[in-house]
Amino acid sequence: MTQRRRGLRRIALTLVVGALVAGVGAAPAPTPATAGAVGSVAAAGVGAPMVDPTPSPTPGADPARAAEYWLDEYGVRSAWATTRGKGQTIAIIDTGIGRGPVEFAGAVTGGADFSGVGASDGRKPVGAVDGNHGSWVASLAAARGTGADTGMIGVAPEASLLSISIGFGASSSVPFVQQVADAIRWAVDHDADVINLSFTTNTLTWDPSWDDAFLYAFSHDVVVVVAAGNKGSGTDEVGAPATIPGVLTVGGVSRSGAASEEASTQGITIGISAPSEELLGVSADGQLVQWNGTSGAAPIVAGIAALVRAAHPDIDADNVINRIIRTARPAAGATAVPDPKYGYGLVDAAAAVTADVASVDANPMGDLAEWIRLYRRADVGPAPQPTASPVTLPDLPAADPAPVTSPLPPNADTLRYGTVPLGGVTLAAILVALGVTAAARRIRSERARPPSR
Repeated sequence: MTQRRRGLRRIALTLVVGALVAGVGAAPAPTPATAGAVGSVAAAGVGAPMVDPTPSPTPGADPARAAEYWLDEYGVRSAWATTRGKGQTIAIIDTGIGRGPVEFAGAVTGGADFSGVGASDGRKPVGAVDGNHGSWVASLAAARGTGADTGMIGVAPEASLLSISIGFGASSSVPFVQQVADAIRWAVDHDADVINLSFTTNTLTWDPSWDDAFLYAFSHDVVVVVAAGNKGSGTDEVGAPATIPGVLTVGGVSRSGAASEEASTQGITIGISAPSEELLGVSADGQLVQWNGTSGAAPIVAGIAALVRAAHPDIDADNVINRIIRTARPAAGATAVPDPKYGYGLVDAAAAVTADVASVDANPMGDLAEWIRLYRRADVGPAPQPTASPVTLPDLPAADPAPVTSPLPPNADTLRYGTVPLGGVTLAAILVALGVTAAARRIRSERARPPSR
């Protein structure tokens, strides 16, 4: 894990004075990622307890509900006039959702552990540092509150939750990439409609084992929502899984709607922005905390995805994502659409649920299968092996005998132009040679005779 705890406050509710308690704290030093993880694994949001009494934001109002500014400012409460997410299931693949908080009563319908150190139902917090992280994330997505108008309530308060626990950093000996891949498959097999991933590996690339896991989710019509990461935790640009084509990557903004300098990051894969500062979360022990990070922005969008699916049960995951990005409100600080800090803009739950949006036939956030085809090397099959027994071939037929003939058969032309002239020349040469020989002998004999006196 690579992360720093900054500007993090706990909010405690008391029935006696109805006060909102908040503060700032620091966290232990980060720990390295487990073996098998790609880069360092970081939760994309943190919080820590410290008491500092503060008056209730709105006298007479429930302090938790009053602090959830995104319910009104991002159209969530208006979307509830259409649906509150009933019938949808959001899988929280994180450090586990605590069993104790009343805000989760009836919300968690299943779970599993893939860290090797959690509980079989995924409800035991995993990790000494990040044990509360999964509960904070889940509470933003689908907390039930503590009453009709009290306690923290999630964006899709009638959606179901799956608590799938994994371990960040050294909290688990199981390779992180394996935990995530197995968790995604389990979520899909247990009817998740939306998967939330509030962590980053701080690297652009990802392990090939994630190819199959994410393709499995996409092929089963599941919306996958991912946190972009936080500069305050060392994420200067988005890292996997936020870089995987087809996921909806969520950037973070401040209360004013500006890109957060500490609780967000940048990258061309960001699709939408949501609040990442001054967020609330229910801890595993039931306490409320105020925290920052795109870890919180992601489940807000995951909850909105559940609202869209509940309102439009006939559309597929690609069109759920398309509705969310096409109905986004323009971000004042954006210089393009999509923008590397804001994506398509600020999420608008009411518009995503109710607006008329043209359908699409492909995921606007990319095609993982096509990316694999272009950038992954094709698997090479094993070399062919020799068979156990030799193969017997039939005998070839005997060759036809070739006739024996002279290459120069005699004929009139060969006699006229070959044999006769050649014979004549040969005879003449012999005669000349004999004449020369006779003449030479005669000369020698004359020289040998003594001179006459």
